[in-house]
Amino acid sequence: MSKKKELAKNTIIIFAGKVCTQLISFLLLPLYTSYLLTEEYGFVDLVTTYVTLIVPIITLELEMSVFRYLVDSRKKKEDTKKVFSNNFIILLTSLLIFIIGYLIVTCFWKFDYQFLILIDIVICTFSGNFLQIARGMGRTLDYAISCIITGVSTILLNILLIVVFRLGAFGMITSIATANGLGAIYLFIRLKMWQYIDFRKKDKKLIKEMYQYSIPLVPNGISWWIVNVSDRTIITAVLGAAANGIYAVSNKFPTILSSLLGIFNLSWSESAALHIDSPDRDEFFSDISNTVTKLFTCLGVGMIACMPFVFPLLVNHSYDDAYYYIPILVLGAVFNVVICLYSAVYIAKKMTKQVAMTSIIGAVINIVVNIGLVRFLGLYAAAISTAVAYFVMMVYRHIDLKKYINITYEKGLLVKTVLIFTFAIIIYYQRNLYLDILSLVVVVIYSFLMNKDFLIASWNTVLEKVFKRRVH
Repeated sequence: MSKKKELAKNTIIIFAGKVCTQLISFLLLPLYTSYLLTEEYGFVDLVTTYVTLIVPIITLELEMSVFRYLVDSRKKKEDTKKVFSNNFIILLTSLLIFIIGYLIVTCFWKFDYQFLILIDIVICTFSGNFLQIARGMGRTLDYAISCIITGVSTILLNILLIVVFRLGAFGMITSIATANGLGAIYLFIRLKMWQYIDFRKKDKKLIKEMYQYSIPLVPNGISWWIVNVSDRTIITAVLGAAANGIYAVSNKFPTILSSLLGIFNLSWSESAALHIDSPDRDEFFSDISNTVTKLFTCLGVGMIACMPFVFPLLVNHSYDDAYYYIPILVLGAVFNVVICLYSAVYIAKKMTKQVAMTSIIGAVINIVVNIGLVRFLGLYAAAISTAVAYFVMMVYRHIDLKKYINITYEKGLLVKTVLIFTFAIIIYYQRNLYLDILSLVVVVIYSFLMNKDFLIASWNTVLEKVFKRRVH
């Protein structure tokens, strides 16, 4: 199977599963905005944000190390067992230390749902680790099924606890924890993980190597957290929880783009790791970078063009102000596409220190710009700081990566991208129905012309598969 077909196959399988979890918050947006007060939604968003920060710190990004080392040991059962066993030794030890520390801290610092939040953190830690184990073992289908279980469970539990029992923020946090737990249990049973666990295989040298790989990813993870969601903390502190609820709704739409990228990036990081030393790597990486950048750029500008028609249908009128911040956040999400493409190359080359350094630069910029502007521009400051941080990271990584691999882009791609985004954003803020329709038509035509080779190739592949099945 060719590199591109292998990448496409894994992406499709992962998409089938991850769409259930990564896009679930968008599908449930009408429910959240109808049954949760802005303060409640802002609180849950803040809790979820901090959980995404705490989990990688607890494990020191162990799950990424496990994934990378399992990729290298796929055909060596004993090596797989060794990685598995040492992973669980580290994971259980880290969780025990965290739980003890958490219980001590909460004796002096009381906050809402503190025990439930602890359970959520522990479950999310196991869930994230098990998902990366499945990827590392090449069990992409099981990975996808686990995500589907988590996604469907989230929908059903949210309807039951928020709509039927009216449990508000408590119900939403409970739904998230329970759904992640069900997905983790499925993977533990399906992969028969107990067969690979042998605590007698403790290997201090391997543990040290895994930590050397993963620890530089901790400041990287923290930096990404700061770039992505420190805005919520600053908004809540300066403007209040209700304003954070408005901003959280704005973020749900560009999050669709980020979620689709995340789905692709799961298979892309695996392909990058497998083919980083291939003779034709420059051509392969350039081809993928061009295709993905064009596709996601058009998805982003298409989202902006569609928003005047979609937003009123999905969002309760009490969240109307969220409309104005979406284009800036979408622009930041597009910058993030290129960042993630480059990140996979760093990870494949095991250059995690470079990943951390560039992410820290982005985090510092995000905080400085946000704090400097929030009292003058309000929620616009948070959106602008995120876009600026992503832009700087993108440019820095592009220049730095030239030292290790030569990724080239099609001539004129940058100019075309700037022009179409400028056109769509200017019309977006006019709020004129006829101009909105014009924008949508222009963007659709532009997107087809930019991606016609990709679309034709994809269509031909589908026809080929259908034809073969009929013949057989």
